[in-house]
Amino acid sequence: MAYPIDASTSLLTPTAFGRCLAQGQTGSWWVEGRGPVEVSGSPRHGRLLLTHGAGAGHDSAFLVALREALASAGVQVLAIEFAYMQQMRREGRRRPPPKIEHLVDELAGWCDTLTQAGLPAPWLGGKSMGGRVASLLAAQRGGGQDEAPGIAGLALCGYPFHPPGKPEKTRLAHWPALNCPTLVLQGTRDPFGRRDEVEGYTLPGCAEVHFLEAGDHDWLPTRRSGLTQADLIHAAARVIAERMVLASS
Repeated sequence: MAYPIDASTSLLTPTAFGRCLAQGQTGSWWVEGRGPVEVSGSPRHGRLLLTHGAGAGHDSAFLVALREALASAGVQVLAIEFAYMQQMRREGRRRPPPKIEHLVDELAGWCDTLTQAGLPAPWLGGKSMGGRVASLLAAQRGGGQDEAPGIAGLALCGYPFHPPGKPEKTRLAHWPALNCPTLVLQGTRDPFGRRDEVEGYTLPGCAEVHFLEAGDHDWLPTRRSGLTQADLIHAAARVIAERMVLASS
């Protein structure tokens, strides 16, 4: 079942959801106290708890294609939606996301749900704003340890390093607190952080930026490049899977 999913979907307790994952089940569920989640793919190389961007949920063409590419690359994706996006669907109108702190708390709840016996810690990631939320949670939980509790790594897709046209307003204040493997997949001409800008940042040693040639914020390349969005999405999925394998070895 593809997004949108609603409360008519099978309702599970967090414990029952954990059992489903441990048994290798995939599908769409509504987790009690959390909300909707769609699980796709087998965790041959890892499991990724994936969030969405500010204006579009998991039914966006970009995220549908990314989930499919990740599943093909051996990464299981747990696609969740924040409460404000669920409200947008119910009301049929757009609304801005709440303060970022509220989203961090929501993601923390999902992360805690997955921290159960028999389940390895997942990677966290997301598109744009969702990736920022994941990085804030990882920084918050770092605590000076080798890795953040319950977080195996980060996969940030189109990180919003700064608002478009405002390169001086960087969103990197929390990055020094990151200490888990952090992978950024960034289009070279992303207005939220172009290659020439990102290469000028001082990032922590745990962070790696993989640039997607000619891609914009949605990894749409220029026609002149000879590449397609699908090319960049599949390349990004392969890199995510490879880094998950490397981090676990």
